[in-house]
Amino acid sequence: MRISVIGCGYLGAVHASCLAKMGHEVIGIDVDERKIAELSAGIAPFFEPGLPELLSEAIASGRLRFSTDMADAQGCTVHFVCVGTPQRKGEYAADLSYVNAAFAGLAEFLASGDIAVCKSTVPVGTAARISAELAVSAPGAALAWNPEFLREGHAVQDTIAPDRLVYGVPAGEAGQRAAAQLDEVYRAPLAAGTPRMIMDYATAELVKAAANSFLATKISFINAMAEVCEAAGADVTVLADAIGMDERIGRKFLNAGLGFGGGCLPKDIRAFMARAGELGADQALTFLKEVDSINMRRRTKVVELVKSACAALDPQSSGSLIGKRVTVLGAAFKPYSDDVRDSPALNVAAQLQLQGATVTVTDPEALENAAERFPTLTFEPDLDEALARAHVVVLLTEWPQYRALDPVSLGEKVNAKYLVDGRNILDAAAWRAAGWTYRGMGRP
Repeated sequence: MRISVIGCGYLGAVHASCLAKMGHEVIGIDVDERKIAELSAGIAPFFEPGLPELLSEAIASGRLRFSTDMADAQGCTVHFVCVGTPQRKGEYAADLSYVNAAFAGLAEFLASGDIAVCKSTVPVGTAARISAELAVSAPGAALAWNPEFLREGHAVQDTIAPDRLVYGVPAGEAGQRAAAQLDEVYRAPLAAGTPRMIMDYATAELVKAAANSFLATKISFINAMAEVCEAAGADVTVLADAIGMDERIGRKFLNAGLGFGGGCLPKDIRAFMARAGELGADQALTFLKEVDSINMRRRTKVVELVKSACAALDPQSSGSLIGKRVTVLGAAFKPYSDDVRDSPALNVAAQLQLQGATVTVTDPEALENAAERFPTLTFEPDLDEALARAHVVVLLTEWPQYRALDPVSLGEKVNAKYLVDGRNILDAAAWRAAGWTYRGMGRP
């Protein structure tokens, strides 16, 4: 099929490359000239495992190209809109300006029988509005809603072999035609057994919002249990193992720690709350305010643990961070990514610096992006150099190389053996046996 992908950021670039891998002829379109130049040269503008190889292969095959001209979408029969929906400044609600602009620009080039397919995460009701607008500006074209469920660090696999496909389509013949075209787009994963569900627009829009809200709730639940464990002297990791054996609960996403961040989960649950309020159903989602609050409290807890370590190191300081060297392991909001949007790690690093600590941040992939957002922090790509002479080491992103650190050899590099494990991924007994003062989240 001939397919256009409007918006070549994280979602769009991955989606376009994977569609070409599936055998389609794809044109990726974006207004950012630098991004398009990089993609056209086979350079991924962000870190995502497997994407550089996939991108180069697709371009070399001739099935994938990129452009800044929306007119190049003409002649395609399926058009995916993959633009961002950031949080509005000073509000919880989503900013739909990019979605609106994408559909307004695309409408001019939609032919009768084409389908426009939105993958962006939007407030419920957006699809119905855009469908009505397209009925006027592009009669004969149909709109479908096809939410994405990508995990950063696993996006290529999640696109080629998704765990489900959701189609939000209109009623009647137009919906049947849209579903049939999407089946053709996703012929490969469907043939491999991927389940697909067809539903109305509103339900399809709510699927992503509800899924993200549930995951955020599960993460904040175990972090709330961590707060109780800290007060009671219990161990939240053992607690999570025990309750996770109940098949109704499950062990996944029950890892207490610093909490969630990134460009999706935080802003999506806030946008969901805002939209529920507009619909008069705000009471249904008031619990998400506490989910958000618990999540933010964990960042403050890490700062408190660092201050506690400094107080033990220098009892006369009363926990003051002035003059203390703190090494932060991790800048990205999660491993296998260079995404630092709403990164808990960088938030903690900035708080520590504001309170007087000399903070050095290291990360395998995210330092360039981190330096753009937090230019006053010190960044060091060399792990050994970053750790040298530290008074406190704080692990905040669960990269495998940090999980594999040797506490004995690391102890020879630092000035003091104080470790705060903000992700609860290290063997506390091994680190304590090597002479470290180890502090985890919700662990005695």
